[in-house]
Amino acid sequence: MDTIIKYLPVLLPIIVIELTLAIFSFIHVLRHPHYKFGNKLIWSLVVLFIQFIGPVIYFVFGRGED
Repeated sequence: MDTIIKYLPVLLPIIVIELTLAIFSFIHVLRHPHYKFGNKLIWSLVVLFIQFIGPVIYFVFGRGED
């Protein structure tokens, strides 16, 4: 437990950035009608369950043109 408390100042910003990115990406998946690959269900799962890299993958490969 002491180790977690010791590294908390470093981990907390990373956790906040990850959660913000995941929420922003998930909202974008729900509102966006077009995808390059896959569908809404697949991209929702990728964004929510593949932490940190999932939202990045969505914005690079999944997001289609408006």
